[in-house]
Amino acid sequence: MADPALHPETLKHQEIQPLKEIAIDYTPEACTHCPVSNSISVTYDHRGGARWRSTTPFLFGTFGSLIQCPKGNTSGLNFNLYLSSLEGDKSQDEIDFEFLGKDKTIVQTNYYTTGTGNREQLHDLGFDCSDGFHEYTIKWRPNWIEWLIDGNVVRREERREGEAFPEKPMFLYASVWDASYIDEGRWTGPYIGCDAPYVCLYKDIHVPAATSMGCSIDS
Repeated sequence: MADPALHPETLKHQEIQPLKEIAIDYTPEACTHCPVSNSISVTYDHRGGARWRSTTPFLFGTFGSLIQCPKGNTSGLNFNLYLSSLEGDKSQDEIDFEFLGKDKTIVQTNYYTTGTGNREQLHDLGFDCSDGFHEYTIKWRPNWIEWLIDGNVVRREERREGEAFPEKPMFLYASVWDASYIDEGRWTGPYIGCDAPYVCLYKDIHVPAATSMGCSIDS
């Protein structure tokens, strides 16, 4: 029997490449992209934050980045790396890594299908996410999703018969924003802001090499 790991479709989903181009959805002056070093910085200060994304969507594949989260008292902020079929679309598919500024030793994972989420899980990192770079990876396949931190699987979800599963082409996104208004501050904490500006660093960002849908949305 042939090794399923060698199946052409499986190999296609495993191939990755550096993220070469991004679009910035808001506050472009707060986001810096260096394609040569494959690095991005996002700053949150009096201007608010910023959000960047890949210029094309992808249908399945492996996505990831080394991330060093902002230092200082980040209560109230959300910093993240996630996939979404289209930010702002209430029927979106989405797969998330979200850091909650009130506690930098945890990360939240979640996924949405046609706008429905409520699948949150919290994971103890075992480190402070602002102390250095760590690798966060999303492996999205037709029948399963894995979230990995430094190469270790922290969560796996499999498609279940009769249940919706993310299957819309998705962009890679990241942002830093003030989420302190959500759930009266219980989610990310109240915004303090005493250590602004807050800078989230991304490097060695990678996206699938063979599953780009080849279309884009306006910057």
